Amino acid sequence: MAAEPTPRNPHLRRDGAWVGASVPRREDPRLLAGRGRFVDDITLPGMLHAQFVRSTEAHADLLAVDLDEVRATPGVVAAYTAADLALADITAELDRPPHEFVPTAMPVLARGKVRYVGEPIAVVVAKDPYAAEDGVEAALVEYAPLEPVVSDLGALAEGAPLVHAEAPRNTLVDVSLFATEGIDDVFDSAPVVVEVRSKTGRQNALPLETRGVVADWDDRDEQLRVQTCSQVPHQVRTVLARCVGLDEKQVRVTVPDMGGGFGQKCVVGREEIAAAAAALRLRRPVKWIEDRRDALTAAFLAREQRYTVRAAFSADGEILGLDADVVCDMGAYSCYPFTAGIEPLMASAEMPSVYRVPAYRVRGRAVTTNKAPTAPYRGVSRPQYVMVVERIFEKAARALGMDAVALRRRNVITVFPYTGVNNITYDPGSYLESLDLCEATLREEGWFSRRSDDKKVIGIGFACFSERTGYGSGAFAQRKMQVVPGFDISEIRMDLNGTVSVTTGTLSHGQSHETTMAQIVADRLGIPYDRVKIVQGDTDRITYGWGSFASRSITIGGSAVAAASVKLGDQLREIAAHLLSGDPEAAVLEDGGVRVGSSWLSYADIADVAYLKAHLLPKGVGPGLSATASFDVGGDGTFSNATHGCVVELDPGTGGVEILRYVCVEDCGVAIHPQVVEGQARGGIAQGIAGALFEEVRYDEAGQPLAPSFMEYKVPTAMEIPDVRIEHLETPCAFTENGAKGAGEGGTIGAPAAVLNAVNDALRHTGVELDDTPIPREAIFRALETS
Repeated sequence: MAAEPTPRNPHLRRDGAWVGASVPRREDPRLLAGRGRFVDDITLPGMLHAQFVRSTEAHADLLAVDLDEVRATPGVVAAYTAADLALADITAELDRPPHEFVPTAMPVLARGKVRYVGEPIAVVVAKDPYAAEDGVEAALVEYAPLEPVVSDLGALAEGAPLVHAEAPRNTLVDVSLFATEGIDDVFDSAPVVVEVRSKTGRQNALPLETRGVVADWDDRDEQLRVQTCSQVPHQVRTVLARCVGLDEKQVRVTVPDMGGGFGQKCVVGREEIAAAAAALRLRRPVKWIEDRRDALTAAFLAREQRYTVRAAFSADGEILGLDADVVCDMGAYSCYPFTAGIEPLMASAEMPSVYRVPAYRVRGRAVTTNKAPTAPYRGVSRPQYVMVVERIFEKAARALGMDAVALRRRNVITVFPYTGVNNITYDPGSYLESLDLCEATLREEGWFSRRSDDKKVIGIGFACFSERTGYGSGAFAQRKMQVVPGFDISEIRMDLNGTVSVTTGTLSHGQSHETTMAQIVADRLGIPYDRVKIVQGDTDRITYGWGSFASRSITIGGSAVAAASVKLGDQLREIAAHLLSGDPEAAVLEDGGVRVGSSWLSYADIADVAYLKAHLLPKGVGPGLSATASFDVGGDGTFSNATHGCVVELDPGTGGVEILRYVCVEDCGVAIHPQVVEGQARGGIAQGIAGALFEEVRYDEAGQPLAPSFMEYKVPTAMEIPDVRIEHLETPCAFTENGAKGAGEGGTIGAPAAVLNAVNDALRHTGVELDDTPIPREAIFRALETS
């Protein structure tokens, strides 16, 4: 069922509720006026600056690291190698047998061997950033070069050099999660079998703010204080404490304002640990800010995957089976805490997507190569497998002589809840409705008529998909992660004037948590949302939190916030009913107070009793006004869904692609703040278009990165991103406290498939089909030139 349109005045609440209203965002005045506080804004007395000596070889034995000239460089205070700091390694693990998973220990600073260009070898600490850079230039590193492995196919080749001696065939993960009995017979007897072979390019998440940290030792609290731009501060605390040998209570991690993350910052990096260890050793503040060159070449990368997928169809267009082989190039190491398994396990578990697939077989592998390691990036395998599955439907439609949208309509899930062949139960969604509305929108706008114009090369492409959001502990446990994320904890406290402070274990890096979380609390307690303060990103103030990733902030974190608010509301009702000699069950929270019959007490009046006149409290109720609640999604979580429609025009003279129109019909359940949801969708679509047409991290045969700056790494500008029309459907979620599903990643998931299908539709008369991204302009030019 479609949601009501956003009110014309976005400041108005819908139906008297804060949830569902595009209220002014509380972060905006501070950020737009330049009053944000980011890591690089932090200056402490006596602060030093760190930079890293990095490997210039992709694969080599590390014979010697001479830092004598470094230490003699003017302004340099100290320089450390792995031997100097003696830090424990960072190791992420899955509880799987050795033939399915091989753990790789990632040293904080390279020790004995380097495995990619840009790997940190030593940390240089100086009085200013320029002196630190000069010190880095003075380092002398002796290598014994080894043959590098620079592709997934090269990694798997017989006799290939091993990136890690303990990983045969350079394979870190090799798992076959599903194999329906009799699937070979399904393919042997199927009237139509189509195949897609697809390779997707390696990408950089490109947050506007690069990684950084400020660390210092506090003698009074005997605590290592770390201010960093991380999506997972509690995980940083755990790993840092283990690496340097401190108790966790001796490490405090805080996150100031953060300029984007997109998953790149939801893993624990080496540089943050090394800089903090240097601060601990020197007992002086140390700052490290990643420069853009290092961000492009040595930060966590993402996406590079290869798919070989076959699908069987009946003569009338019913999908009969799916058979997939997935290979993910994870670079030199597993990331913490997700491991190298995150990409192949995600793709393997969820590839059937929105379709009723009765038979399924999949093999998922993660291979290691001499490239920078990968981390989750907005979408995590879903942009890739959705693109492949949507290409399957396009090819099958052509083979069957059917309309591709009609073929999708024939196969999408329409009866819920639906348990798929992948043993996942899908909660109610609007799969068919979103597909119908997206197609109807483009037809009403006249794009199908323009597509028939022979004077222009125009194509229309669709992508229909679901996004599993709010993974709970059970879903992560199915991956057999040794560290199992899932739950979130929230604490709420009301002060004497009736305002509230609420903690959340999630973390905003652009998603407006200060507003959306406050809206949830405001609805539960009947107060204006500006009476709510959200506390996030502080390991000393927040009991525990898993951070923000996997579209979990509102689904999991928001649900914990809602549950804590309800508990506090129950306290307020009980105290007010006692003071007014009424029934707590009849007490109502409204207008900043509690109404019991015809009487009303303000929250300030109740707080006055709770804190200053505790002798008046009901028996069994302690002083103060606070509550704690946790939330964990049960079962398989919840699924958002969307259909994207894209119209492109190809330039026969250059092979260029211009996106003329983009339509997104999305369903994320109840939208807490519709404007924020639209912003998430638009930003995600821009990143998806970037992956489809522009962005790719390439390496040469020696493992040298070929995109060390924005001159080589092609990033779209506002000129390349079209205006996006977004239509909302609303299927409330029964498993979350707010009826919300995740909204953070859907734009990125659907865009590559929609753009690729549109380009192929425009090439329909040439006989050429393209299945890789980024789509090569030269291939489009050649196809149009010879047609």
